[in-house]
Amino acid sequence: MDEVILPDVSVEVPPEGLPIGEAAAFCGLSVDTLRYYEREGLTLHPAPRSASGRRRYGTRDLAWLAGLVMLRETGMPIADIRRYAALTRRQGTDVERLQILEQHRRAVIERMEQTRKHLAAIDRKIAAYRNVIASHEP
Repeated sequence: MDEVILPDVSVEVPPEGLPIGEAAAFCGLSVDTLRYYEREGLTLHPAPRSASGRRRYGTRDLAWLAGLVMLRETGMPIADIRRYAALTRRQGTDVERLQILEQHRRAVIERMEQTRKHLAAIDRKIAAYRNVIASHEP
């Protein structure tokens, strides 16, 4: 279950894979961030290298990175992603991985509910300002 759906962007991945700059751009990352994620153990495995020693990323790498970006953008801490990645590298850890994702889902829902409350307060403020402005118009 380590597969992650790729973003709705088509990219042709050559058999030798994409260089780091293209892979990072595809996933919406900087090259430095991608290298950081690798150093921190957030990728499934080190990126394969070309004959010249440069990193190359295949479709499966891009899928994992896209999932990593999604987890980060929804607020999952690096430590939890590191733990999830470590579990994904091992067989028989489906239950633990599910628990991590379910816990993260609960946290995302809590933040969404808080954001909805904040949005409602902003909408009330906007309405109040519009009413004040409308009352001053001739």
